[in-house]
Amino acid sequence: MRFAVNMAEGGYADEAAEFNVEDVEAIVRTAIHGTLNEHDYNSKKVNEWTNAIVQTCLKELQAMGRPFKYIITSVIMQKTGAGLATTASMHWDTTKDGFCKVPWQNATMHCIITICGISVTVDDPQDD
Repeated sequence: MRFAVNMAEGGYADEAAEFNVEDVEAIVRTAIHGTLNEHDYNSKKVNEWTNAIVQTCLKELQAMGRPFKYIITSVIMQKTGAGLATTASMHWDTTKDGFCKVPWQNATMHCIITICGISVTVDDPQDD
């Protein structure tokens, strides 16, 4: 049985307790486009760009007010013709936790942002 805390008591509505990949992906795409869209790869700017993307994503995710802890990873790589492969594996509650991977590229670079959302809601009030 899923337990939903009353919003008046400072809890979250049922739909707010779900990791919505579409909402998260929209946040990530906006952050990437706002940071990288007009730029060519520059190794001296990579740290600045990754920090800006991650900070923008965290700010927007927190503004959604959903009951999650977030883990964000960022990869920016120059396009040189070399291959790039990533993978992720999780052991969690697939009904509440979620994962979103957003790849992006332009003529000079690749960017991959991944976000894991770990639910902080409790299914049974006796588990507190």
